[in-house]
Amino acid sequence: MNNNLDEKESYTIEEVSPELSSNSSGVAVRGARGKEGLTQKQLSALTGIAQHHISEMENGKRPIGKDVAKKLAHALNIDYRVFL
Repeated sequence: MNNNLDEKESYTIEEVSPELSSNSSGVAVRGARGKEGLTQKQLSALTGIAQHHISEMENGKRPIGKDVAKKLAHALNIDYRVFL
């Protein structure tokens, strides 16, 4: 049965979820925060980074510099380079 759809056996992450490929740092922050069982507010208290800045980073609206990456990494028990 041919319904004119291109059928592929596999898809790239960009095809399935484009926001992940363009915001890998933000996804890493959200994932590490979830792994540690922390809310954005709790992570803010641990790092001194404003909660709304954490939200912006997680949503790809704010870049994560090296100094911020190190603060996040310390609080989240992960290597800071994951966020760069």
